[in-house]
Amino acid sequence: MVVLYDSRMLRVTMAAALVVGAMAMFPSTAAAQPETAPCDYNLSAPHVVRVGSTDMVAVTMAPAGCDGATPYMSVACVQLEGSPGPGRCRQNNGPLTAVVYYSPYQPGATYVATGRGCATKGNPPQPFCGTTGPVTATL
Repeated sequence: MVVLYDSRMLRVTMAAALVVGAMAMFPSTAAAQPETAPCDYNLSAPHVVRVGSTDMVAVTMAPAGCDGATPYMSVACVQLEGSPGPGRCRQNNGPLTAVVYYSPYQPGATYVATGRGCATKGNPPQPFCGTTGPVTATL
């Protein structure tokens, strides 16, 4: 069996192969976010604290180790498990720990903690944010 190729089709096919090959040799110029977040964050489990004369549920969120990044925001949230509302959240800026309090404390209830941390990295600095949790505790 003899196959005849049109010379124009052969040139188009070879040109396409060259373009694809050249693209594979050069990295993309688009900035890609790293696969892992540049900072780790510590989210505490909900725990009971005494504020004045009142028992409350507290949650903290703080930056831990950062890989060349600068943390600029931490958010800690807590809610009563199964409650229809959004719960309570508090934000702190920079490398400071975010602390949120929930009251009234209900003994025997389950509380849910979540957090969000943001840092910048690169030149120019690019923001990277990630969530942590949920962490639950029956108190």
